Amino acid sequence: MDIEAKKKFVVQLRERMQKSKVVIVTDFKGLDVGTLTELRDKLREVDVEFQVIKNTILRRASEGTGVEPLKDHFKGPSAIAISYSDPVAPAKVLSDFAKTNEKLEIKIGVIDGKLIDLTAIKALAALPSREQLLATVLSAMIAVPTSFVRALNDVPRRMVNVLQAIKDQKESQAA
Repeated sequence: MDIEAKKKFVVQLRERMQKSKVVIVTDFKGLDVGTLTELRDKLREVDVEFQVIKNTILRRASEGTGVEPLKDHFKGPSAIAISYSDPVAPAKVLSDFAKTNEKLEIKIGVIDGKLIDLTAIKALAALPSREQLLATVLSAMIAVPTSFVRALNDVPRRMVNVLQAIKDQKESQAA
């Protein structure tokens, strides 16, 4: 890659880093090409980019972005996972993949300019997905009006039961 191509790539990478919600740095040393391809495919399914990039390029691209706190952690073989929408998705996929492939090491990450360590990334991976959280909120929102309608319907039903009991009691007294 010539100097102009590298400069253009750094600019493009900087733009991608500025748009990102989360960036997670991994060490892929020891993984073969097939395993890396499998990881890329899994990450692509959840709209996450995964790319192996030279550390000097990563340092230059991160300058002036929310990813800059990672600058000191670009050492050794580094690959980054970038997500533009869901911060939980890359943490989930990388954590699950690291369980079955011990050679993949999750180093550190950044969310909205704040560093997150491996413990925080694992905690993030334990969260339910965005869709599950939305479904939970939606079910809670639906439950409140449904309960209210049931309570409103219960009042006339109870009134009818009381009137029926009074009627039955008066009929039994009259007989």
